[in-house]
Amino acid sequence: MFSTAIRRAAQPKIPFDIYTNPYKATRLWPPDFSKIDRKHQFRLERKYKRRAKLKWARPRWTKFVKIAQMSSIVFIAVYGVLFLDWNQQSNPEHRPFEGVCYSGLTMEPKGTCTDICRFGLGSLD
Repeated sequence: MFSTAIRRAAQPKIPFDIYTNPYKATRLWPPDFSKIDRKHQFRLERKYKRRAKLKWARPRWTKFVKIAQMSSIVFIAVYGVLFLDWNQQSNPEHRPFEGVCYSGLTMEPKGTCTDICRFGLGSLD
């Protein structure tokens, strides 16, 4: 194993040159699309799209996102069916977002939400 690595290191490095490349391309890339027929254009585009999709695929990330979405949907459904007190929801005094008020782009602490007071929806006490 080491003897081949030593032999390779001792060989002179040949600089890469397009004209002296031993692995010449059989086709010109990218092809001139004005000179090829529509069927061949479609084949090349389909092949490129497939290869690009495979290159940029992130299966682990996609799996994580799907699991997170499904778990949040199941959690909300189970909470709504089993634990949410629906009788309290019909109470007009009950405000579901009483602890958090959004005013524009800033969050104000409890008791300072101006929208509820401005629209006459009552006090926050």
